[in-house]
Amino acid sequence: MKIPADGKLLRIFIGEADQWKGQPLYEAIVHLAKKEGLAGATAIKGFLGFGCKSHMHTAKLLRLSEDLPIIIEIVDSEEKISKFLPKLDEMVQEGLITLEKVNVIMYRAKK
Repeated sequence: MKIPADGKLLRIFIGEADQWKGQPLYEAIVHLAKKEGLAGATAIKGFLGFGCKSHMHTAKLLRLSEDLPIIIEIVDSEEKISKFLPKLDEMVQEGLITLEKVNVIMYRAKK
């Protein structure tokens, strides 16, 4: 698979406890990205953060289950990302979605 040098970076900021049809939302998004043929997706768990409600989420030892922040990053062509966005709109009930230009330097795997 080839990604154009001028690609798009899609970032989805959600909570670890967010759900979609009985499964964690971050898992549902990453699996959908694979099913839709996007170049790749990575879910990253944060250890401290807050969003529009200004509620602090933290991974401090005594509060391990505090709905930690999750960021999902997807890089692909503008066309493929644009087709994916309406599906995200349905799935993400709370959170933040950003889109920015990226210059893809390399995208390859060993044969």
